[in-house]
Amino acid sequence: MKRKKVLFICTGNTCRSPMAEIIFRAEIKKRKIKYVDAASAGIFAENSTAISPQSAACLRQMGLDYSKFKPRQLKHKMIESAFLVVCMTEKQKELLNGSGNVRSVREIAGFDIPDPYGYGDEAYRLTAQLLCAAVDAIIREYFSPAGSGQTLCPVG
Repeated sequence: MKRKKVLFICTGNTCRSPMAEIIFRAEIKKRKIKYVDAASAGIFAENSTAISPQSAACLRQMGLDYSKFKPRQLKHKMIESAFLVVCMTEKQKELLNGSGNVRSVREIAGFDIPDPYGYGDEAYRLTAQLLCAAVDAIIREYFSPAGSGQTLCPVG
């Protein structure tokens, strides 16, 4: 079976989408879903940047490895090759002329994931918690309707 890729999109690919990618990978591994993978990119990413220190701290607190992560600029071919593209906000979906395989977190989970950049540690912890709920909703809707509830996400 060909692996289905979920592509998470945010603005700079340093805060929200990398956390979503890494949390999603951990969840599909935990739930033993083998035919799915994840990636992330930023609409306005700079390839020379790194994951934000606050995002890294949240992932560390969850016991998740982010050491191989490198921010990437979104390319059209990434969207075309993904099974599902998940934008953190409705606005980002609009920027991508979202249709077909492009969805927003709001459409799947009922809420946007606001950008925590510049708002301090508590905003990043809240972002991680929202991403855990969003990842659970994505997995339930697309990959494992029966398996839900127990996520990796006690961040706080």
